Amino acid sequence: MDFDIPRIPLGDWIESGLDFLTTEFSGVTRAISRGTQSGINLLNDGLMWLPEWALIALIVLLCWKLSGRRLAIGGLAGLALIWNLGLWNPMIQTLTLVVIATLVAIVIALPLGILAAVSDRFYRVIMPILDFMQTMPAFVYLIPAIPFFGIGSVSGIFATVIFSMPPAIRFTTLGIRQVPKDLIEAADAYGSTRSQKLIKVQLPLSLPTLMGGINQTIMLALSMVVIAAMIGANGLGSEVWRAIQRLRPGEGFEAGIAVVIMAMLLDRLTQSLSGGKKTK
Repeated sequence: MDFDIPRIPLGDWIESGLDFLTTEFSGVTRAISRGTQSGINLLNDGLMWLPEWALIALIVLLCWKLSGRRLAIGGLAGLALIWNLGLWNPMIQTLTLVVIATLVAIVIALPLGILAAVSDRFYRVIMPILDFMQTMPAFVYLIPAIPFFGIGSVSGIFATVIFSMPPAIRFTTLGIRQVPKDLIEAADAYGSTRSQKLIKVQLPLSLPTLMGGINQTIMLALSMVVIAAMIGANGLGSEVWRAIQRLRPGEGFEAGIAVVIMAMLLDRLTQSLSGGKKTK
C-alpha cells in the first residue's frame, strides 16, 4: 500500500515571509537603498575624480610603505595593466562596492564576535547560524536582495554583506577567546572592569586574528561583488557577465585577470596591516 507523504510547503512559507517583510518594511528598505546609493556615488565619484596615474601612484606608495618594494612594483605593473586594458572604471566601481560592503560587514560583525566571545550562551546560538551561512551557496544570497532593494548595486552590497560577515565574526570570537587566561587573571587582579579588559587587553592581543578575519571578509566581498553582477551590480563582474552573454571569452579573461590583481593587492595590504613581514 502506497502512502503519500504531503510535501512541506517550505518555499511558499519563505515567499510569504519575504512578501510580508518587503511590504511592512518598504519605507526602511527605501531609506537604506537611498543612503547606500548616495554612499556608492560619493565614493565612486571621489575615486573617479583622481586621474588614473595619480591613484596608481597613491596605491603604489601605500604598498611600498606597508609591505615593501616587491608589492609596490607588482601593484604598479598590475594597475598599469588594468588601465591599459580599458578596465579602470569597472575596477573603481568594484573597489567602491568592496569597500562599502566590507565596512558595513565589519561594523556588524565585530560587536557580534565580541558578544560571542564573552557570552557562552550567545556563542552556542550564533555558531550554527554561521555554519548555515557559510554552507549556503553564494548565488542564493542574491534571491532575497532583489525583493528588498531591486536590481542594482545596492542589492549587490546587501548580498555581499551577508555573505562576507561570518569570517569576521568567527575570527573576532576566536581571537578574544585565545587570549591567555593568565593575562586575564592579571587584569582582574589589578581591578579592571570588563570593558577595560576588553579594550586594553583582549582586543589588542587579538588584533592579528581580527585582521585575519577582515582579510577573509574582503576576499569574500570581492568574490561576491563579482557574482552580484547577475542582479545588476556594476564593476568587473558586469564585464565578465557581459562577456559570457556575448560569447567573448577574451574579454571575460581580461576582466578576470583584473579581479585577480585586485584580490592580490587587497590581500597583501591587509596582511601587512596585521603585522606581516615587510618584503624588500
